[in-house]
Amino acid sequence: MELAQLKEMLANVVPFNKHIGLEIVEVSAGAGEVRLPEGPHLLNHIGTQHAAALFAVAEAASGAAVVGALADQITTVTPIARNAQIAYMKPARGPILAKARISEEPDSLLRELGAQGRADFQVHVDLEDAAGLKVAEMTVAWYVRKNPPSN
Repeated sequence: MELAQLKEMLANVVPFNKHIGLEIVEVSAGAGEVRLPEGPHLLNHIGTQHAAALFAVAEAASGAAVVGALADQITTVTPIARNAQIAYMKPARGPILAKARISEEPDSLLRELGAQGRADFQVHVDLEDAAGLKVAEMTVAWYVRKNPPSN
C-alpha cells in the first residue's frame, strides 16, 4: 500500500483519535508523526495538555510507525499494542507533535514476521511542543501477527 494511502487509512481507522482531533502528519518506513491540536477540551486542571491526550498522540504516532514499517503487508497482519511506558518531562502547552520510530529496521521486522508469523518490537516516541522542546517520551511494545488464512 502506498504511504499516502496509509496516511488516509490511519486518519479514519481509530474513531477515538479522530474524536480528539489527532492529525496524521507523516507515515514512512518505520516512522510516524502525529499532531495533537490545542483546545480547551484537551486541557487538564492547570491549563496544560492533559496526560491522557499526550498518551493518545504518542500511541497513535507509534501505530503510524508500525503501519509504515508494514506497508506492503498491513492488510494481512494484526498489530496490537501490548504495553506502554510514558515519562512526562515538562508542562505541555499548545499543539504537540509526537515523533515515533520503530526499534529495528523494517526489513528485519518483515523477515521475522515472514519466518515466525509474528514479531515483537518496540517503538520509541518523542513528544515536542511548537518550539521543539521535548515535553514527554514514550515507549510502546507492539506485537504483530499474520492473520489466519480466510476460507
